[in-house]
Amino acid sequence: DLEGVRGATVVYTDVWVSMGDETETEERIKALLPYKVDRSLMDMTGNDRCLFMHCLPSFHDLNTATALSVFDSTGLRELEVSDEVFRSPQSVVFDQAENRLHTIKALMVASLSDEF
Repeated sequence: DLEGVRGATVVYTDVWVSMGDETETEERIKALLPYKVDRSLMDMTGNDRCLFMHCLPSFHDLNTATALSVFDSTGLRELEVSDEVFRSPQSVVFDQAENRLHTIKALMVASLSDEF
């Protein structure tokens, strides 16, 4: 039920098929296609300031060999998110990735240091 996005301040998704789960690609795409984050879904939030987040990598265009392979087998140019939303001002995916990088670095320092 997509009604759950009404009033949302953030819409978050992830890849539909993770590494090692490739045998389930067709089944997962069929099950999750109605939940693709596109302009229509973002508009359903009713919030012009609603942000889009994704932990990356994403299938939003055909600029990778993996995306081309998925396109060849499914005919779909985008999966979990439309390129329009991914590249929109609402998308904070690269800020999110940068924040995750700093968090990982801090954890490495804490685990390798005698100070903590």
